[in-house]
Amino acid sequence: MDYVKLYDLENYLFEVVHPRFVREKQLSAFDFFCIVVWKANRAKSRVANLLLAKGEQGREDLDAIVKSLTASLACAESEEARMRILIEDWRFRLPIASAILTVLWPENFTVYDVRVCDQLGNHHCVQNKTAFVAIWRGYRAYLDDVKKQEPTFPALRDKDRTLWAKSFEKQLTDDIATCFRKSNESS
Repeated sequence: MDYVKLYDLENYLFEVVHPRFVREKQLSAFDFFCIVVWKANRAKSRVANLLLAKGEQGREDLDAIVKSLTASLACAESEEARMRILIEDWRFRLPIASAILTVLWPENFTVYDVRVCDQLGNHHCVQNKTAFVAIWRGYRAYLDDVKKQEPTFPALRDKDRTLWAKSFEKQLTDDIATCFRKSNESS
Protein backbone atom coordinates (compact mmCIF):
# COMPACT_ATOMS: atom_id res chain seq x y z
CA MET A 1 0.00 0.00 0.00
CA ASP A 2 1.27 3.44 -0.91
CA TYR A 3 0.17 5.37 2.17
CA VAL A 4 1.10 8.74 0.72
CA LYS A 5 -1.40 8.15 -2.10
CA LEU A 6 -4.00 6.82 0.33
CA TYR A 7 -3.62 9.94 2.49
CA ASP A 8 -5.10 12.04 -0.32
CA LEU A 9 -8.28 9.99 -0.64
CA GLU A 10 -9.75 11.78 -3.65
CA ASN A 11 -6.56 11.35 -5.67
CA TYR A 12 -6.33 7.73 -4.52
CA LEU A 13 -9.84 7.13 -5.83
CA PHE A 14 -9.28 8.70 -9.23
CA GLU A 15 -5.62 7.72 -9.77
CA VAL A 16 -5.63 4.21 -8.26
CA VAL A 17 -9.16 2.88 -7.76
CA HIS A 18 -10.63 4.08 -11.06
CA PRO A 19 -7.83 2.61 -13.25
CA ARG A 20 -7.95 -0.63 -11.24
CA PHE A 21 -11.72 -0.87 -11.87
CA VAL A 22 -11.20 -0.22 -15.58
CA ARG A 23 -8.71 -3.11 -15.68
CA GLU A 24 -10.42 -5.60 -13.37
CA LYS A 25 -14.12 -4.68 -13.84
CA GLN A 26 -14.70 -5.00 -10.08
CA LEU A 27 -13.59 -3.50 -6.77
CA SER A 28 -12.41 -4.88 -3.46
CA ALA A 29 -14.32 -4.00 -0.30
CA PHE A 30 -11.41 -1.75 0.74
CA ASP A 31 -11.57 0.35 -2.44
CA PHE A 32 -15.36 0.42 -2.38
CA PHE A 33 -15.45 1.66 1.20
CA CYS A 34 -12.83 4.28 0.36
CA ILE A 35 -15.49 5.73 -1.97
CA VAL A 36 -18.11 5.58 0.78
CA VAL A 37 -15.79 7.25 3.31
CA TRP A 38 -14.86 9.93 0.77
CA LYS A 39 -18.51 10.82 0.24
CA ALA A 40 -19.89 10.32 3.75
CA ASN A 41 -17.76 8.65 6.39
CA ARG A 42 -20.76 8.53 8.72
CA ALA A 43 -22.58 6.22 6.27
CA LYS A 44 -20.06 3.36 6.14
CA SER A 45 -21.85 1.17 8.72
CA ARG A 46 -25.23 1.74 7.05
CA VAL A 47 -23.72 0.84 3.67
CA ALA A 48 -22.12 -2.29 5.13
CA ASN A 49 -25.51 -3.32 6.53
CA LEU A 50 -27.16 -2.77 3.14
CA LEU A 51 -24.54 -4.95 1.47
CA LEU A 52 -24.76 -7.70 4.09
CA ALA A 53 -28.58 -7.75 3.91
CA LYS A 54 -28.36 -8.31 0.16
CA GLY A 55 -25.52 -10.86 0.28
CA GLU A 56 -25.86 -14.62 0.55
CA GLN A 57 -27.84 -15.78 3.60
CA GLY A 58 -25.62 -16.33 6.61
CA ARG A 59 -22.44 -15.36 4.77
CA GLU A 60 -20.76 -12.17 5.90
CA ASP A 61 -18.12 -11.54 3.27
CA LEU A 62 -18.08 -7.89 2.26
CA ASP A 63 -15.29 -8.45 -0.25
CA ALA A 64 -17.29 -11.07 -2.17
CA ILE A 65 -20.46 -8.96 -2.04
CA VAL A 66 -18.67 -5.83 -3.28
CA LYS A 67 -16.95 -7.75 -6.08
CA SER A 68 -20.31 -9.11 -7.22
CA LEU A 69 -22.01 -5.71 -7.02
CA THR A 70 -19.27 -3.85 -8.87
CA ALA A 71 -18.98 -6.59 -11.51
CA SER A 72 -22.73 -6.17 -12.15
CA LEU A 73 -22.18 -2.42 -12.58
CA ALA A 74 -19.40 -3.11 -15.10
CA CYS A 75 -21.74 -5.36 -17.10
CA ALA A 76 -24.69 -2.96 -17.08
CA GLU A 77 -25.60 -1.68 -20.52
CA SER A 78 -26.29 1.97 -19.73
CA GLU A 79 -25.72 4.75 -17.24
CA GLU A 80 -29.36 4.51 -16.18
CA ALA A 81 -29.01 0.75 -15.62
CA ARG A 82 -25.97 1.32 -13.41
CA MET A 83 -27.80 3.86 -11.28
CA ARG A 84 -30.84 1.58 -11.12
CA ILE A 85 -28.71 -1.30 -9.79
CA LEU A 86 -27.43 0.84 -6.92
CA ILE A 87 -30.71 2.55 -6.05
CA GLU A 88 -33.38 -0.07 -6.73
CA ASP A 89 -31.52 -3.34 -6.27
CA TRP A 90 -29.13 -2.36 -3.47
CA ARG A 91 -31.16 0.47 -1.84
CA PHE A 92 -28.40 3.09 -1.89
CA ARG A 93 -29.35 6.73 -1.56
CA LEU A 94 -28.53 9.05 -4.46
CA PRO A 95 -25.51 10.82 -2.87
CA ILE A 96 -23.62 7.54 -2.25
CA ALA A 97 -24.78 5.93 -5.51
CA SER A 98 -23.61 8.96 -7.50
CA ALA A 99 -20.25 8.99 -5.68
CA ILE A 100 -19.64 5.33 -6.53
CA LEU A 101 -20.53 5.90 -10.17
CA THR A 102 -18.44 9.08 -10.33
CA VAL A 103 -15.31 7.22 -9.32
CA LEU A 104 -16.00 4.35 -11.71
CA TRP A 105 -17.18 6.49 -14.67
CA PRO A 106 -15.95 10.07 -14.04
CA GLU A 107 -16.74 11.26 -17.57
CA ASN A 108 -20.42 10.27 -17.23
CA PHE A 109 -21.38 10.87 -13.61
CA THR A 110 -20.87 13.51 -10.97
CA VAL A 111 -21.48 13.43 -7.23
CA TYR A 112 -24.90 14.57 -6.11
CA ASP A 113 -24.09 16.96 -3.26
CA VAL A 114 -26.13 19.49 -1.32
CA ARG A 115 -23.35 22.10 -1.60
CA VAL A 116 -23.54 21.87 -5.39
CA CYS A 117 -27.33 22.07 -5.22
CA ASP A 118 -26.88 25.26 -3.17
CA GLN A 119 -24.64 26.75 -5.88
CA LEU A 120 -27.06 25.73 -8.60
CA GLY A 121 -30.02 27.04 -6.60
CA ASN A 122 -31.95 23.90 -7.48
CA HIS A 123 -32.21 20.10 -7.26
CA HIS A 124 -32.33 19.80 -3.46
CA CYS A 125 -35.40 17.55 -3.52
CA VAL A 126 -34.02 14.97 -5.98
CA GLN A 127 -32.53 12.85 -3.21
CA ASN A 128 -35.93 12.64 -1.48
CA LYS A 129 -37.75 11.09 -4.43
CA THR A 130 -38.72 7.44 -4.07
CA ALA A 131 -39.54 6.32 -7.60
CA PHE A 132 -36.41 5.48 -9.57
CA VAL A 133 -37.70 7.19 -12.73
CA ALA A 134 -38.10 10.47 -10.82
CA ILE A 135 -34.66 10.10 -9.21
CA TRP A 136 -33.03 9.40 -12.57
CA ARG A 137 -34.82 12.28 -14.29
CA GLY A 138 -33.86 14.64 -11.45
CA TYR A 139 -30.26 13.45 -11.42
CA ARG A 140 -29.96 13.94 -15.20
CA ALA A 141 -31.26 17.52 -14.82
CA TYR A 142 -28.74 18.08 -12.00
CA LEU A 143 -25.93 16.66 -14.15
CA ASP A 144 -26.92 18.88 -17.09
CA ASP A 145 -26.91 21.96 -14.84
CA VAL A 146 -23.46 21.09 -13.47
CA LYS A 147 -22.16 20.76 -17.04
CA LYS A 148 -23.61 24.15 -18.04
CA GLN A 149 -22.63 26.03 -14.90
CA GLU A 150 -18.85 25.88 -15.29
CA PRO A 151 -18.10 26.08 -19.04
CA THR A 152 -14.43 27.00 -18.54
CA PHE A 153 -13.63 23.51 -17.21
CA PRO A 154 -13.84 20.69 -19.75
CA ALA A 155 -13.73 17.84 -17.18
CA LEU A 156 -16.99 17.08 -15.42
CA ARG A 157 -15.13 16.35 -12.17
CA ASP A 158 -13.55 19.83 -12.24
CA LYS A 159 -16.95 21.45 -12.78
CA ASP A 160 -18.32 19.58 -9.76
CA ARG A 161 -15.33 20.43 -7.56
CA THR A 162 -15.48 24.11 -8.54
CA LEU A 163 -19.14 24.36 -7.58
CA TRP A 164 -18.47 22.58 -4.27
CA ALA A 165 -15.54 24.91 -3.54
CA LYS A 166 -17.61 28.01 -4.29
CA SER A 167 -20.21 26.84 -1.77
CA PHE A 168 -17.50 26.08 0.79
CA GLU A 169 -15.91 29.51 0.28
CA LYS A 170 -19.24 31.29 0.67
CA GLN A 171 -20.16 29.39 3.82
CA LEU A 172 -16.76 29.96 5.46
CA THR A 173 -16.74 33.65 4.51
CA ASP A 174 -20.24 34.05 5.96
CA ASP A 175 -19.24 32.16 9.12
CA ILE A 176 -16.20 34.39 9.63
CA ALA A 177 -18.28 37.53 9.07
CA THR A 178 -20.71 36.41 11.80
CA CYS A 179 -17.91 35.17 14.10
CA PHE A 180 -19.31 31.67 13.58
CA ARG A 181 -22.62 32.53 15.21
CA LYS A 182 -25.79 31.46 13.52
CA SER A 183 -28.03 34.39 12.59
CA ASN A 184 -30.74 33.15 14.98
CA GLU A 185 -28.39 32.87 17.99
CA SER A 186 -28.22 35.67 20.50
CA SER A 187 -24.85 37.28 21.16
